[in-house]
Amino acid sequence: MATIFTKIVNGEIPCYKVAEDEKFFAFLDINPVAKGHTLVIPKVEDDYIFHLDEETYIGLHLFAKKVAAAVEKAIPCKRIGEVVLGLEVPHTHIHLIPLNQESDVDFKKPKLKLTDEEMKQIAASIAKNF
Repeated sequence: MATIFTKIVNGEIPCYKVAEDEKFFAFLDINPVAKGHTLVIPKVEDDYIFHLDEETYIGLHLFAKKVAAAVEKAIPCKRIGEVVLGLEVPHTHIHLIPLNQESDVDFKKPKLKLTDEEMKQIAASIAKNF
């Protein structure tokens, strides 16, 4: 059974896409801890990042690096944090989070409530910088 992320990649579920190539996909987290919070995934389904084959693992991180550079240009911040938890969706994903302080990466704090228009604007700004 396909994960929600595979359904997003296949266009079955809408998303705020910011970048894509043949093997990887990046889109805004719909429950962001910070403006510009982006998820980066391999298009191939695998539940655990350390189970990825070496080529996919390295490719995912190189793609995430390019996405992080675009997020950093689009969202004012001190740096981009990278977090891999992998418990909420059984599909490998990297969280890229704009940071101004360490608490910006606290997943227990209330999530931001952004409008559809704000999300579209953020996604377009990141995509333009990719």
